Formats: sequence, structure tokens, C-alpha cells
Amino acid sequence: MNQRRDFLKTSAAVLASGMGFGMANQAPQDMSPKTFQAFQSKRRKELWGLLGYLPWDHKPRPPKVVCVEQHPGYRLERLVLDLNGLEPVPALLLIPDKRQDSAPGLVFIHWHGGMYDLGKEQLLLGTKVQPPYAPVCAEKGLVTLAIDSWCFGERKHEKDGHTGEEDTFKLMLWRGRVLWGMMMFDELRALDYLASRPEVDANRLGAFGMSMGSTKAWWLAAFDPRVRACIDICCLTDYEELIRTHNLKGHSIYYYVPSLLKHFESAQINELIVPRPRLSLNGRHDHLTPPLGVERIRDYVYPLYEKFGQSQDCKIELFGCAHQELPEMRRLVLAWMDQHLTCQSPKAAPEHNI
Repeated sequence: MNQRRDFLKTSAAVLASGMGFGMANQAPQDMSPKTFQAFQSKRRKELWGLLGYLPWDHKPRPPKVVCVEQHPGYRLERLVLDLNGLEPVPALLLIPDKRQDSAPGLVFIHWHGGMYDLGKEQLLLGTKVQPPYAPVCAEKGLVTLAIDSWCFGERKHEKDGHTGEEDTFKLMLWRGRVLWGMMMFDELRALDYLASRPEVDANRLGAFGMSMGSTKAWWLAAFDPRVRACIDICCLTDYEELIRTHNLKGHSIYYYVPSLLKHFESAQINELIVPRPRLSLNGRHDHLTPPLGVERIRDYVYPLYEKFGQSQDCKIELFGCAHQELPEMRRLVLAWMDQHLTCQSPKAAPEHNI
């Protein structure tokens, strides 16, 4: 197993991404900043390449406004977005009453939890293990977008949500698509829409989620440098450690990507976020996220932040809990938002590499 891991961290992954023999013998820690950026760009393309046929040529049509609601501290637009050309995507856009003229934007990504009816409404309702974030986003002046993922919320097309998810996965596979790929494609296009809103500063975009939303958040940040701050709770899972602990059953079928482990480990996806601010909070007793795996990812990416950015811009922590957000975790999230989204001076937009 260790030989395989070392091999992936050096020549095989680099050669697969077309970087050539000159870089094949270099680990990311040994690269120059310029070489590391080129390496990240190539690896992003390789990662997208594992996600099946994606509708890159589809040009989204303007959104439809279903209704507008006034809530304490914010206006809520209920929208239907055209993101993929295959099915409409219901969405919530939270616009704080008090906000900067050019406000930071946040993609809020809902969890799974077997709660197929919940979807984007998690932003407003929360769950028993995570209080709602709508009041937080309103208070901090974050223009926040949340969409229903495939098979969830208004995109749940079968009475039994679990059956609908499995059927969707299987049918997509037959058609050359990967459910996780289509999920991530929708989040990317949602980020495009959020960045286009006149209320939003496209140089201050964040991604946030718990559980399935956590994994989507760090994948989205890995894919798109426009994500200036990533906050993920309770799903920084090291794939090899999940295999070792015999808990592949802990994650639903959407989570699995054909041939992923031939090209990427979890840490190698996370290295694509470096050097942008990253907060990851996880439970030490969470069977979905084995703690040794969290520590392995942390120990891999921390030196990259020290070399290519600032060490304080990455915080990966474990708490004495299971799959839940503790009050002390919420406090860290709020402080991270203040430091890296709401109070951050606008910077030039990073290169948008897909």
C-alpha cells in the first residue's frame, strides 16, 4: 500500500497528467511556485477527465424567478436555473438586507444524510446536527446560493429517494456519465451564476458544506481557483483509510468515481486548493471520516501551505464528536468567514482553470 501511495505521489500521477519526464521525478513539495501552479492546472484537467461525459458545450439560459420572499434580515429568491441542459435546477438565492455594495458570495452545498426531501432547504431549516446557516449568512452580508443536487429536494423524482439515487447512478453510467461528475458540474455552473450576480464581488467567493456538501465544497475548491475560501465540515475522507476500516458502505453510491484511485488519493485532490484559505472540521468519532485519514491529509497539505502560501491559511482539525457540528466548530466557521470572506480586501480574480 505504501509503495502504491509513493508511486502516485510522484511519477505516475504526473505522467498521467502530461507533465513530462522533467517533472516526473519531482514531488509537489520540491517544485517551484510556477511549476506547482502548472502542475495544479494539469491535474485539474485530469480530475475532470475521470468524471464522465459532461455538458461543457451547453450554454445556460437565463434563470426563472419563481417567487421572492422577505425574511428577517434577507430577501430570498426562489429560482430555477439552467445549469446542465438535462434537467432544471431549483435554487435559493439569499440576499442580505445589510451588505456591502459588492458583497462576498457563498455557495452553500447541502448534505445527504438520506434526507432526499431536504436538499437546498437545509440552508433555511438546518438539521438536528447543524443549526441553519441562513441567519448567519444574512448577518455577515453573504449573498448565498444553494441548489438542489441531483436526486434531492425538487429533483427527487422517485418516491423512494434511495432507489431514485441508485437508478440515476446506473442510468448515467450506461450513458457515459458519472453521477458525481454531474453533481460537481452543477456546483461549478452554480458558482458561475453566483459570480455573475450584480450584488456579488466575484473576487470573494466561498464554498461551504457539511457531509456530502463538505466533499463537494473541497472538490469545488480544488477544481476552481475562484473559490477564495473553502469551509468543509465532517467529510474530509481519506479513501485508503476508508478502505482499511472496511466502511465503503458508509458513503452512498454517488460518492464513487470509476478509476479514481488509479490517479488520485484524497490528499492529491486537496493539494489543488493550495494556497487558498481552507478550514476543515471533522469528528474524531465519525465513521465516515476515519481520523487517521484526516491526519494523513493534514500532514500532506500543511507543508504545501508553508511553502506556497501561508501556514495559517489552512486549518484541519478533529473534534471529540461524531457526524455533527459542535458549537465550537460553528465559532471557528464564523471567524473564518470574517477573516477570509467578509473582511478580506478584494484581490484580483484568480485564473479560472478547468
